[in-house]
Amino acid sequence: MAFSLWFGLLGLPFMGWIDALKLSGVLFSGGLILRHAGRLKPFYSKLEEAFERLLYRKAPRFLKVAKGAGVVILLGLPLGLDNYQLDVLTLAGLYIVLALGLNIVVGFAGLLDLGYAAFYAVGAYSYALISTHFHLSFWLALPVGAFFSGCFGFVLGVITLRLKGDYLAIITLGFIQILHLVLNNWDSVTRGPKGILGVSHPQIGGFGFTRPVHYYYLILVIVVIAIVSIQRINYSRIGRAWIAIREDEIAAESMGLNTTKLKVLAFVLGASWAGIAGTFFAGKFGFVSPESFTFFESILILSMVVLGGIGSIPGVVLGALILIILPEALRQVSEYRMLVFGLAMILMMVLRPQGMIGNMRRKIEWV
Repeated sequence: MAFSLWFGLLGLPFMGWIDALKLSGVLFSGGLILRHAGRLKPFYSKLEEAFERLLYRKAPRFLKVAKGAGVVILLGLPLGLDNYQLDVLTLAGLYIVLALGLNIVVGFAGLLDLGYAAFYAVGAYSYALISTHFHLSFWLALPVGAFFSGCFGFVLGVITLRLKGDYLAIITLGFIQILHLVLNNWDSVTRGPKGILGVSHPQIGGFGFTRPVHYYYLILVIVVIAIVSIQRINYSRIGRAWIAIREDEIAAESMGLNTTKLKVLAFVLGASWAGIAGTFFAGKFGFVSPESFTFFESILILSMVVLGGIGSIPGVVLGALILIILPEALRQVSEYRMLVFGLAMILMMVLRPQGMIGNMRRKIEWV
């Protein structure tokens, strides 16, 4: 109570009596929710157990029905949505690809990367430069953007081989800050804060991608390819080796795993998907600038991975959808939407620290 009143009094000179009272009320309500959130944990545990029994006992039938229904819904969504809603879904799909790429590094290999948006920027600027100077097709630029971002991932992976935990996070944080400064100041190449205009949009023959629905279906295809390929990698030898490194790197190395190559490979593959997302971003908007690739973008993508469930592909997808769509859904209460959004995230972390859809392989860590 005192905490909420104190913040209301601090905001009184700037907000007025009515808004200050609203702020105090929201903070007081949030404090009550957080104080009593722990009592809901037994209920959530029982609900989770029931869901797992349904999923694993009837998994084949359940998954077939869910996949079929999901395909029909995703393909038919544009029929009932306007251009603004399609743009929001397209943006959500873009962040799903980014979150899936970061999940390789953070969720599978256990390497904390706070500079992931740097690879996103490399992919976007790669296509922007080769499109404006060499007029390369968008479809050829997709693997090129992935290649250049993968090269940067390789360099960062080699530099950070001996680092772990906080030290690794600090190096990756420095990497995004350095790249942001380069993009802002290398005017002869990146055009500095003005950015690069006139980036070519995707085109197939004489058909150009000009409407939001075109980009919706394009990002949908990219998301499906990303999910399928990353899922297969996760259950391959490489994926299991990454998990071994994440759990105990010394034990993994003693069992004969080449941890050096595997850690660098995680950085390269994660960065490559960020490069593909960056190429799509540049192709859709036709413009890139340094302000689109800040440290905040890295934190947002990392929040999607943590909120959805570290190491869980369905969880990462759900986390990206929530963090992009929920702020737009709360736009009608724009004055308080970020406050409500922050309280919802805190409540989520109190009730389910493993994320919304936790990875079953990591479940033992949260017991």
